[in-house]
Amino acid sequence: MDFIVLQTLNGLSFAMLLFLMASGLSLIFGLMNLVNLAHGSFYLLAGYIAVTVVKKSSNFLEGLLVACVVVPLVGILVQKFFLSRHERNELAQVLVTFGFIFIIGDACLWIWGGLPRSLPKPSFLSHSLFLGDIVFPSYRLFIIVVGFLVGLGLWLFLEKTKVGAMVRASVDNPDMAMAVGVNVSTLFTAVFALGTLLAALAGVLGGAFVGVHAGADLDILLLALVIVIIGGQGSLKGAFVGSLFVGMIDNFGRALFPELSLFMVFAPMAVILAVRPQGLFGRK
Repeated sequence: MDFIVLQTLNGLSFAMLLFLMASGLSLIFGLMNLVNLAHGSFYLLAGYIAVTVVKKSSNFLEGLLVACVVVPLVGILVQKFFLSRHERNELAQVLVTFGFIFIIGDACLWIWGGLPRSLPKPSFLSHSLFLGDIVFPSYRLFIIVVGFLVGLGLWLFLEKTKVGAMVRASVDNPDMAMAVGVNVSTLFTAVFALGTLLAALAGVLGGAFVGVHAGADLDILLLALVIVIIGGQGSLKGAFVGSLFVGMIDNFGRALFPELSLFMVFAPMAVILAVRPQGLFGRK
């Protein structure tokens, strides 16, 4: 029983980290119809920036703030000067963002080297908690709480605010939105920046959880894409449910059937695509 509870908590913490990534990707991919394969690169860049800042200042919050400012600014530059030129050309979007995977990845390798880095945890989250007979790191519980709070905040933003209504209207009918005075271009840039901010947040929190290393961008991107495919493009609920599914399957799979862990993640995705190509909560 303790094994199940412990692995469930581990799965939840990893699922919430994946949700931060997948929710940002879903916003960009689903709402803006913009294929951003560089989303994992923003995750990696944020992790490395936070590692550098925390090493010099010994302040986790400072590293988080710097990464969550610098990386969205990089994202805005990528969107404004490169992706905005190819709004309706998915092949060009794939090629441009694929190119940025190599550019950002090689830049990180040149600046920080190829050795894995670990981001020091905040002092108040560096201890473990006793949950009955189970000892569980408080930092992982913190990630679970952050994931749920971010999910709630995004839902309130998209469903209960005027800006959220403008975003949904601009997605459904951009010409009509522009006709009533909505600056669709600026709004989409803001949405892209928000998605990049979520990737940066995941990169910093993940740096103290799973570490930062060359290749982490592709690893996390692959799982985020699986989540968006399972949950449905543009669906926040789908990103949340898909993250729980992938996080749990990945964690229990590695613990019980390590040789089949990837199969257990991708096989359900293939089944869902065959039965419901738009994903569990995607629109037809």
